[in-house]
Amino acid sequence: MTSPTPASRTVFIDVNGTILEHGSVIAPSTVTAIRTARANGHLVYLCTGRSAGDLHPSVRAIGFDGAITNGGAFATRGDELVVSHLMPRVDVDRMVGYFDAHGIHYFLQTHEGVYASEGVAAFADEFFRERRERHDEDLRKLGLDADADPLPAIGYRPIDELDFDAVVKSTFISMRSDTLAHAEAELGERFHVIPGSIPLPGGSNGEVAVRGVDKGSAIVEVLAILGRGVEGTVGIGDSWNDVEMFRVVETAVAMGGADPALKEMADHVTTDVLDDGVWNAFVALGLV
Repeated sequence: MTSPTPASRTVFIDVNGTILEHGSVIAPSTVTAIRTARANGHLVYLCTGRSAGDLHPSVRAIGFDGAITNGGAFATRGDELVVSHLMPRVDVDRMVGYFDAHGIHYFLQTHEGVYASEGVAAFADEFFRERRERHDEDLRKLGLDADADPLPAIGYRPIDELDFDAVVKSTFISMRSDTLAHAEAELGERFHVIPGSIPLPGGSNGEVAVRGVDKGSAIVEVLAILGRGVEGTVGIGDSWNDVEMFRVVETAVAMGGADPALKEMADHVTTDVLDDGVWNAFVALGLV
């Protein structure tokens, strides 16, 4: 290992495609990298589009100094909630009304969990079947026992259990290929619409939040609370909800499997998520 840098740095790290592959598999070197960086005096924060209640237990078990969740709507410092931006009910109603009017399936997120519209079930059965197959394949690549690390149950709840006043974000699934552009045009400037990361054989998917609530804005808020500046900050990610994070941190790192356009934005490109991507990035930056 290299010696730790003399100054403590602040690292913001994505989950899907960065810590986790296919929703559940973690390279052992990723765990070592994060724990070693923290032991060296650096702060490591999760920075994810997922809700806090939807984080995989194996991610939580790594140990972090805090977490930005729901794409920037919430942030915690340790166990303390320090940032909270609920979506105004009028915006929730407009967003859901758009989905329902156009037959678009969707998930709505709160701090505690994820809620699915009725049309999601048929799609989810096929999606999660493929995910289970890839999960087992990834474990074999890492020399791990698939039976010892089963894929968790599908983690969403029915929409009729949702408190609509607690919504902060949505993810939609459409059978049409043009829904992303259509949603952006119809919902207007009030909303931030970006491509999602759910693999689909056809159609499109995306994420919707109120404009100005994103990973980048949450990082700025967290740094202010910590009394730290942008100097020494690192952001690591792989998808379009990491763009705003890349814009505010000092050093942006794209995973090997990231979209080519995101890689062009990055200061450094590391290897794939299961090819020691996080470890290699931390080594290159002198965090471990």
